[in-house]
Amino acid sequence: MVSRILAGESKFSREFVGCYRYEKHYCGSRRNYRSPEELCPVADMEQVPATGRLVQITVTDGYDVKGFKGETPVTFIRAEFNQVVLGDSAKITVSPEGTAKYNFTSSFEFNPEGGITLDDIAHKPVFLTMSEVLPKEKKQKDEKTLVLGQAVVDLLPLLEGESSFEMKVPLHPVPGSPFENLRPGVKQCSLAVKVFVAEPLLTTAQVLGGNLLKVTLEAAYSVPESFIPLGPLQNYMVGLQVPSLGEKDYPILFKNGTLKLGGEREPVPRPKKWPIANILAPGANNIPDAFIVGGPYEEEEGELNHPEDREFRNQAECIKKRIIWDLESRCYLDPPAVVSFQKRIGDCRLWPVEITRVPLVTAPKGKAGKLDKIEDESQPSFHGVAYVNMVPLLYPGVKRIRGAFHVYPYLDSTVYEKTKCLSSLFRDTTHHIIQNNKIGGINSPLAKVVVSKNLKEDKTVKEKDVDGKFKPVDAQAASIKSQSSDTPLDGEAPLSHNLEGQQYVEAGTYIVLEIELDKALVPKRMPEELARRVKEMIPPRPPLTRRTGGAQKAVSDYHMQIKNISRSILDEYHRMFGKQVTKLGSDIDSETLEEQKCQLNYELNCSGKYFAFKEQLKHAVVKIVREKYLKTTSFESQEELQTFISELYVFLVDQMHVALNQTMPDDVQGAISTIPTSSEQLRLFAFEAEVNENFEMAAVYYEERLVREPQNLDHWIDYGAFCLLTEDNIKAQECFRKALSLNESHIHSLLLCGVLAVMMENYEQAEIFFEDATCLEPTSVVAWTLLGLYYEIQNNDIRMEMAFHEASKQLQARMVQTQVSKQKSTGAVEYVEEARKIESILIPWGATNGSSATAFKTEAPAAPGPALSILDEFLEESSKLQSESQEPILGAQPQDPTVVLKTSNTFLKDISEKKEASKGQDSSAFLHPSPYFGVSQTPTTIFMETIRFLMKVNAVQYMHRALAHEVLCPQGGPSCEYYLVLAQTHLLKKDFAKTEEYLQLAAQMDYLNPNVWGLKGHLYFLSGNHAEAKACYERTISFVVDASEMHFIFLRLGLIYLEEKEYEKAKKTYMQVCKRSPSCLTWLGLGIACYRLEELTEAEDALSEANALNNYNAEVWAYLALVCLKAGRQLEAEQAYKYTIKVASKLMMGHCLRAKDRAVDTPLVKWTDGSLLKVEVLTPCNQPRLPSCA
Repeated sequence: MVSRILAGESKFSREFVGCYRYEKHYCGSRRNYRSPEELCPVADMEQVPATGRLVQITVTDGYDVKGFKGETPVTFIRAEFNQVVLGDSAKITVSPEGTAKYNFTSSFEFNPEGGITLDDIAHKPVFLTMSEVLPKEKKQKDEKTLVLGQAVVDLLPLLEGESSFEMKVPLHPVPGSPFENLRPGVKQCSLAVKVFVAEPLLTTAQVLGGNLLKVTLEAAYSVPESFIPLGPLQNYMVGLQVPSLGEKDYPILFKNGTLKLGGEREPVPRPKKWPIANILAPGANNIPDAFIVGGPYEEEEGELNHPEDREFRNQAECIKKRIIWDLESRCYLDPPAVVSFQKRIGDCRLWPVEITRVPLVTAPKGKAGKLDKIEDESQPSFHGVAYVNMVPLLYPGVKRIRGAFHVYPYLDSTVYEKTKCLSSLFRDTTHHIIQNNKIGGINSPLAKVVVSKNLKEDKTVKEKDVDGKFKPVDAQAASIKSQSSDTPLDGEAPLSHNLEGQQYVEAGTYIVLEIELDKALVPKRMPEELARRVKEMIPPRPPLTRRTGGAQKAVSDYHMQIKNISRSILDEYHRMFGKQVTKLGSDIDSETLEEQKCQLNYELNCSGKYFAFKEQLKHAVVKIVREKYLKTTSFESQEELQTFISELYVFLVDQMHVALNQTMPDDVQGAISTIPTSSEQLRLFAFEAEVNENFEMAAVYYEERLVREPQNLDHWIDYGAFCLLTEDNIKAQECFRKALSLNESHIHSLLLCGVLAVMMENYEQAEIFFEDATCLEPTSVVAWTLLGLYYEIQNNDIRMEMAFHEASKQLQARMVQTQVSKQKSTGAVEYVEEARKIESILIPWGATNGSSATAFKTEAPAAPGPALSILDEFLEESSKLQSESQEPILGAQPQDPTVVLKTSNTFLKDISEKKEASKGQDSSAFLHPSPYFGVSQTPTTIFMETIRFLMKVNAVQYMHRALAHEVLCPQGGPSCEYYLVLAQTHLLKKDFAKTEEYLQLAAQMDYLNPNVWGLKGHLYFLSGNHAEAKACYERTISFVVDASEMHFIFLRLGLIYLEEKEYEKAKKTYMQVCKRSPSCLTWLGLGIACYRLEELTEAEDALSEANALNNYNAEVWAYLALVCLKAGRQLEAEQAYKYTIKVASKLMMGHCLRAKDRAVDTPLVKWTDGSLLKVEVLTPCNQPRLPSCA
């Protein structure tokens, strides 16, 4: 039977490349022949049985049904699928309540080997058309029917593994239907539908491994001016090809675009439409629960998502002409196709999306053959192509990309170079497309009967075009010459001959496209899994220390309460009798004391303080009873109670005397009074020790902070950063993991654990730490950048690009938000333009610009030395790159989408607030300085922000990789801050030559940057050139904007003044730094300057402050001894001298190895008897060298 049909239909000749199969298909009582375009490519589907399966659609009930005539109309349902009528229901009379019992079942056969395929079920719905049967009139032979509306049944649940489902679908009215323009509150007619198949269409393997591809074409904006709605009718089409099984590609075609004039923006949200024509009810065109929602341009993945494109897109989408489709086409991908899809993206990131315009022409009678010949020789008109970057679909967890893509002229050589695509969807099938777009074709709104014999024979072939898909195209159809040859590809027209396609570039045409998958190609780790893995790697947080209990704690609390009450009673006594005691002194007799005692008791009782003291003491007594005597039950007799009270009273009185004896004045005088230092002060002292390379003393300060507040994770991070500076990576890792155990959601702890894991080559753990950080704080620029640097180490280009792109997007959003908030606070208009300038530099990484793996890959070695040498080699080339990048790019849009629009990086940033030297500023401002933006400073990049974070924690080894990216980054390049970071790294290595070289380059780029002059001063100071250091320091403090390390600039400048005996300048300098960030060294320098100026009172006050902050500084004690000697207080001078010897001996014992290499100051103390006493004082290792006391 099939062979006879094929023989009879042999005159169906189609010039459409591919391999198809004809099949005769019976549905209901009607016989229909399936056209080649409706069949899937012949492929081996091992997981699907060869026999077909019946899909049944049952319409059970209708609700709120109304007719044209009468309250109880007679209606029936017609079911259609794939342009084939499945059957009609019986004619049912609607009840007065508006319900109808249809119980109508229709079916079609699913057969992937040659009939209806999974792809047909994916993108074709079942249409249920309700018609009303009108009563026969006189002399009327046949019944007359009128269509009331259409309902749409989406069969997509069958592709999700379900074998049956039920739904209630609305009936969309046709024009003129009684359901049209219903009053508010009136229910819409609906149908209850059941879909059933005996066994699932997909196996478990297909459900888990397959995927559903949805492609939505929204519109083409800013189309050429030659596109006018007048004149011959045109069919605007867009198509692309997706990989299928074997070597075939499966084309997806969007047709019948509507040309609209500008004037208003398209509304959002708006429904997506089926790619099917001839739908009777307008509402049935809309896909249920599918809408185009739009979104901010910055969040798109296309080419026109940059700030400079915003104005153009606003004009194009509001004013200029556009072509609207709003169509969604679906394509089912079985597991082999998913693998092919993923592999195709990995091989070539850019996919071509073609656009063309085909005229709708009328076929004249009797001349169809001649017309066909003419059309066959024609080429597609206005043939353009857009390049869509599909790589984001390979990012973990990404299922959807949407964006605007430029349209360029279609040239075979360019398309092949960018996409490796060998065939054109429209050029290779022009005859097929034009034939199906004649007036009279199924797609045309002006469809009518055409008497041409050839057109009649081709009718079945034309019917397929309404679903918007072609069948497989042979990938090798086009004849492509060698890429190395200079000869154009066969059939290619030169650019000058493709004038129609060139109009797309001149008009700035772009299409808005969305590609969505049901499941991500690359799954992303869930936050719960990452948190669990982090818990497995980090030991659990140790339990909090239990409070000390028992009898000893109870007695100790009792002592404390006695002491507090005794102080309160003494205060009350001094308030009442203080003046009398002062006058009488020790001459107070017993009678006066007794009288004062009575008055005190009377005052305590009258004021209620006695009762308050008793209540205050009650709790401590109860604890003693329970903990000391273990008495928690009631007494059995009165005698037992009295005995216990007597024993308790004696014990409490004895302990009261013990507590009172501990508060005697003699004992209090024996205690050494010290000014308590805060955590920030200890951090400052530790940082001073770090800069002066006294790492032992710095470790003492850091450990002191940990002892005071062991649950403060910032202390652990600071100590870990100190360990990184001393290259003790194992201890640093312990510190960071300890901080993470205290707070598993702390982002900096996670990032630092990841950095240490990379440095110690534990790459699997590093990935978990970085991914967990990005999940916990998706807006963190540093987290995404560090993740991208990790992926670079792993040679994972796609994920590296994903991470950098996300970091750039977050940085851009933050900068825009900052400028908007600044604009709101100031109301200045110039901030809007400033925000645009900032955004223009922050071009998102991985934004679809057509480049292949545009992220710059660098190989950074683990050791800092070789890494610095590699960076040094970049400088000559990077300087050239920067000079070129500073030239503004003028002209029209580039025709090549791989060209990234760059803006000048000489962005001038106005400083609106000028900061003065703050008085009384605490040390926290010194420890956390804000970055400086100079006159020529460009906005930050993701890599520079990451470099700042790594510099703060002393992760120098990991920082070199970020520096390499910064020098090659199109938005970055060698900047002043870049050279400053390089200078700091070389200064840590004591490479003074390289440090000076980079500082010279930084000064050339920003001569007014205070950080440049401050770092220059440190360079000259450490190299022994104090004269140059003094000039640099003085220039630094003269700037309006402070440098980031003003503390050491003041400290070292004051030291230079002391060496040069400019004591007045030294005093002024030290006073400034004492106000900003006081420490032992600042007060010591001020004390020395005052001592040299013979201002002994001020010198003693300053040295006393220094001693209170650090009483283990031998030099402070030595200068105190000198001050006391000059003031004539010999006893105090002797005590200070003894402390000097004591502290110096301790320092000598603790740092004997370092003391050998340190200079010794030898102050000469002259006693009153004229003899000289030589006091040898070791300069502590954590102090800068100060002049001798002599």
